Amino acid sequence: MRRRRDLSGEERRLWASVARSAVPLPGKATPEAPPEPAVPAPAAKPEPLRAGTMAAAFPAAVRPRLAPTPPPLSPIDRPVRRKIGKGRIELEDRIDLHGWTEAVAHGALLHFLRSAKARGLRHVLVITGRGASYGSTGSLKRALPHWFSTPDFRTLVSGYDQAERGHGGEGAFYVRVRRR
Repeated sequence: MRRRRDLSGEERRLWASVARSAVPLPGKATPEAPPEPAVPAPAAKPEPLRAGTMAAAFPAAVRPRLAPTPPPLSPIDRPVRRKIGKGRIELEDRIDLHGWTEAVAHGALLHFLRSAKARGLRHVLVITGRGASYGSTGSLKRALPHWFSTPDFRTLVSGYDQAERGHGGEGAFYVRVRRR
């Protein structure tokens, strides 16, 4: 969509004279004329900047701070994943989201992972289910990687990977909870 162009000074004066000569329809109130826009005085030429002057112009308390970027996600290391699959590293807790709606599962998973982090847990199992019909993937299974890429989960999860068959296979994930 095009942006409307502004009227030049000459066009504004011409329009004002036309508007003054207009006669209102019978029974209609005469609108008030808008005030003439004030023409700003030309600004003085700024002094050239020198090194170090900008830091002094803005005190530390006023300088904008960038929001910290969430740490990246990485898959669980292969040796750790193998040890979890064989039972040498214990899964400290689990949540079964199988059969839940995405909205309910999202909130429950967020609460579960916050609780796991507060309790100092490191490896947990999230069961999503494989999907209802042959050839389709479950909606929770598809949504989980997207959820883990959001800032809420990135501060809680440091990595995830598909679980071994004994822990649910395609319908479950090992999740490594972030320590910090």
